[in-house]
Amino acid sequence: MPKVFAIGEALIDFIPGEKGVALKEVSTFHKQLGGAPANVACAIAKLGGKSAFIGKLAADPFGEFIATSLQQVGVDTSYISWTDQAKTMLAFVSLKIDGDRDFSFYRNPSADLLLAEEEIRTDWFTRGDVLHFCSVSLIEAPVKYAHKKAITSIKERGGIISFDPNVRLPLWEKSEECRQTILQFIPMSDIIKISEEELPFITGIIDKERALQSLFTGDVKIILYTKGAKGAELHTKDFRLKVSGVKVKTIDTTGAGDAFVGGFLYKVFIAGKGLSDLTQEKALAALEFANKFAAISTTREGAVNSFSTLAEINAFKGEAVQ
Repeated sequence: MPKVFAIGEALIDFIPGEKGVALKEVSTFHKQLGGAPANVACAIAKLGGKSAFIGKLAADPFGEFIATSLQQVGVDTSYISWTDQAKTMLAFVSLKIDGDRDFSFYRNPSADLLLAEEEIRTDWFTRGDVLHFCSVSLIEAPVKYAHKKAITSIKERGGIISFDPNVRLPLWEKSEECRQTILQFIPMSDIIKISEEELPFITGIIDKERALQSLFTGDVKIILYTKGAKGAELHTKDFRLKVSGVKVKTIDTTGAGDAFVGGFLYKVFIAGKGLSDLTQEKALAALEFANKFAAISTTREGAVNSFSTLAEINAFKGEAVQ
């Protein structure tokens, strides 16, 4: 079975006890494992696939909590390194009535930024493995170059690259630096997941169709275009597919995009035979699966805690949004 490696940040999400309250007015929080790459690794593991997290954690109670939480879900944590030179990244979350959220990050610096390229080993990867990453860890820091080495290493071994820009502008000094960095990494990737809100920012193109087509550069083979409650699309150079949203009672959208990515990667690479065997029929099945997995996650609080098992997804009878 191929393994999905997720590289980048793992952090603590402090989830608010109140909903529909501005962050400054929230009186209680509780901690949960967070960080988009870590979430994707957990999604794969909860579905029954093999996944691993590559990153650096702080030798503090929060870092220990992250490692334990990953292990409890079934993620391979043997690729994690530790440091006492920085603390764990924290994210305080406020939830709107519709389940959408705002973040306030504490990360200057944090342990995840200190992962160095010499800590990445080329013999970790084998043919058919997948490396997933996001843009939060591409700021000018050692971890950016660790990503570059990991990408080069897995490509040399015949692996697949998955990239979710997952734009978080408060973590960048300049928005244009964020955009240009994302554009540098897109051509290195086989699969791009991009949201409706991110597309015009990243591409600089307002027209949706032209913007999506502009992403087919370098190694890009598949674009996953997510539209929240309105569903999702899958674009290749040869065909495009669409699925409607799933009607659910949304409580918290934290981690929904990561659930989508994890669901898609699981269906294509763990349950399927990869991109070489991806017919339109199989691509549609993967898109529908990822869409449902993400929708169900919004009915529960937090990220990893909201991810379903395979049995729960198969039992779910959702109604499509027309």
